[in-house]
Amino acid sequence: MAFLVAVAACLAGPGGTAQAAVPASPAVTYTNPIAEKRADPHIFRHTDGYYYFTATVPEYDRIVLRRATTIQGLKSAPETTIWTKHASGVMGAHIWAPEIHFIDAKWYVYFAAGATNDVWAIRMYVLEGTGANPLTAAWTEKGQIRTEWESFSLDATTFVVNGVRYLAWAQRDPSVNNNTDIYLARMANPWTITGTPVMLSRPTHSWETVGYKVNEGPAVIQRGGKVFMTYSASATDSNYCLGLLTANAGANLLSQASWSKSATPVFTSNASTSQYGPGHNSFTVSEDGKSDILVYHDRGYKDISGDPLADPNRRTRVQKLYWNADGTPNFGIPVADGVTPYRLSSYNFPDRFVRHYDFRARIEANVTKLADSQFREVRGLTGSGTVSLESANFPGYYLRHKNFEVWLEKNDGTAQFAADATFVRRAGLADAAGVSYESSNYPGRYIRHWEYLLNVQTPSTATDRADATFYAQ
Repeated sequence: MAFLVAVAACLAGPGGTAQAAVPASPAVTYTNPIAEKRADPHIFRHTDGYYYFTATVPEYDRIVLRRATTIQGLKSAPETTIWTKHASGVMGAHIWAPEIHFIDAKWYVYFAAGATNDVWAIRMYVLEGTGANPLTAAWTEKGQIRTEWESFSLDATTFVVNGVRYLAWAQRDPSVNNNTDIYLARMANPWTITGTPVMLSRPTHSWETVGYKVNEGPAVIQRGGKVFMTYSASATDSNYCLGLLTANAGANLLSQASWSKSATPVFTSNASTSQYGPGHNSFTVSEDGKSDILVYHDRGYKDISGDPLADPNRRTRVQKLYWNADGTPNFGIPVADGVTPYRLSSYNFPDRFVRHYDFRARIEANVTKLADSQFREVRGLTGSGTVSLESANFPGYYLRHKNFEVWLEKNDGTAQFAADATFVRRAGLADAAGVSYESSNYPGRYIRHWEYLLNVQTPSTATDRADATFYAQ
């Protein structure tokens, strides 16, 4: 029976009334940035109901933690310093990129540090914490993570696949004229690798070698029997970006041949949204556990004076990570500051999303150009109690009706535009768990799809009401 219902949903023609259940991953929204002057962010959701957040501070001198029961709550959460750099010797300079993990009933923080006599002798170190709350835990130093070479190494992260714990990190091969490659090894315990590490990725593409030849900052997310590893590439200015490695979870992860590498970056600077140099990410999950969340840093401006590492204004941001129909992650674009956007799927064509194409609004399946199908619900252009839908990749452009057709157009500041681009958000006409948008200046008319194009019409039948109902994702 479930199969027949799914087939009916797929086969119904334009205006059909077949439907799917409420989406498994409903919309979540956050307001960016989450933390100013916090780079290389890592957010870990623990079983105690708290999110734990750590990041690089611009003074490069300490490790800090925050916690809150919501991701947004991390913005105002008090910050605790759990460890401070040594006054001399190793771990005395350049305290970078901490990550917090909970392993075998203890807390572990992985971080990189230089030495007072050589600030560029960057190596990876581990702290171990005992206690339920890591902000008040007793922390001890477990020492350096030893690898194949005694060379520049940083950005350690750990994850488990099929019961095996791995460490991924970035390191300079002394025999190669690179800055850093990505490596992977099994772990004997949370501060020790075992066996021979494998090099997974080396900066060879043009987008990986701008300013510096860099692959660094690995982060892992798993879904559908696949292991996806993001990494950051190029210099830490506006050229910084994310690449992606992919492997089958059942493959030998310690073989480079098991991993495929993206030919192009998956997340880059975006001038339209004023976001530059997005990178060094981590992943967490939404408060309801139903959405994957991308955590990363960037800057709100392109041009930097001097060394990017001396610029303190990288800030922590979050946005929902989406998944393509083929099971691959879709990062979209770094969205504008403020409230994050969402997508609207059709109630009666659940694989189709509202998107703009040549500025005409429609519903369409398999929208891999994610930002075309993302809209930010903002206060209505005509006033409170109403909403307007602003494009994610064309800020300042809104869905508006013109001759009762829905288009994406730039706000021209006129009263007519404001009226045409303002709607009243209603419970879904066909399902109260969904949403319907009633025209503010033509009460009784709603945004609905007809032959896959969006119009503003008066619904009078069950089919009409279905066509005017959407789910926020």
